[in-house]
Amino acid sequence: MTETHIKVVAFNGSARKGGNTAILLKYVLKELENEGIETELIEMSGAKIHGCLACRECSKRKDRRCAQSGDMGNAYIEKMEQADGILLGSPTYVADVSPEIKALMDRACLVSKANGGMFRHKVGAAVVAVRRAGGIHTFDTLNHFFLISEMIVPGSSYWNIGYGREIGDVEKDEEGIGTMKILGQNMAWLLKKVRA
Repeated sequence: MTETHIKVVAFNGSARKGGNTAILLKYVLKELENEGIETELIEMSGAKIHGCLACRECSKRKDRRCAQSGDMGNAYIEKMEQADGILLGSPTYVADVSPEIKALMDRACLVSKANGGMFRHKVGAAVVAVRRAGGIHTFDTLNHFFLISEMIVPGSSYWNIGYGREIGDVEKDEEGIGTMKILGQNMAWLLKKVRA
């Protein structure tokens, strides 16, 4: 019996490419790769993505795309649709997600719902970088996207949050790194069960 091809796409919603959010995501991705799962990390830093206009054109057109063009929105939504698992990573900005990841979530959510639930039964997990406080709210915001999209969310040994301010500071958060590794292991296990 041949093994099913499984892919996970991760979005780093931080303005800092290769920063603490990316570092945390890479720990999760490494565990997935160790289990033979293909991964892709998309750095949203510097990419243009507009917020949702609530135009509802996606509901009229039903073409699995957002009506907005000229930015990365549809390219990202297509990546999400093609993946078996989705990781959304965000730093904590004023106790919530970055504007880039929020724009992606809002638009992807409406496009998915307009097209019969494009992300239903995919596996999704949140990864958060925080300096001090507000990380739980950020974590909740990311998880709300997965839950309203009828996705399956794996747990870890603690909330998927790493602490650090300057780039690389999260490497000192041993518990946070351990949480990311277990998340990757649990996500791999779940993906294999779902895709069996």
